[in-house]
Amino acid sequence: MLPEAAALIPRFGRLPGVDGKAKMSKSQGNAISLAASPEQVKEAVMRMYTDANHLKVSDPGQVEGNVVFTYLDAFDEAVDEVAELKEHYRRGGLGDMVLKRRLDGVLQGLLAPIRERREELAKDPAHVFDILKQGTAQARLVTQATLDEVREALGTFRF
Repeated sequence: MLPEAAALIPRFGRLPGVDGKAKMSKSQGNAISLAASPEQVKEAVMRMYTDANHLKVSDPGQVEGNVVFTYLDAFDEAVDEVAELKEHYRRGGLGDMVLKRRLDGVLQGLLAPIRERREELAKDPAHVFDILKQGTAQARLVTQATLDEVREALGTFRF
């Protein structure tokens, strides 16, 4: 019997682009690539939209709609610390650069092992191709078994 599908709902939906507009999209130039260099990540974070009315560090800031906080919520595992930063930002006395530096550190830590693994795999493209071929063969077997099961469940009905 086929298993019932279950929804996979992430903690966060789509991330906004670093410019604060729409969704993150490579074609719109507002995305951070998994292959981005440390410098590219830092540059993207420094361009992130925060709060247009937070002109001075002493000014109270708005957390809602602040892209930096959206990304901190999505990627910073220190949830209590991020909550404290939000309160501090709302009262004033916390600058955008402090938040951006923190986010840069979080993203650099997240992406570093991905970069390392990517560089390692890039040294042997034939091995990567073999992995893809093996995965394709395995997927075909699973797909065929599922298709056979569906056909059996539907009887003589043909697609």
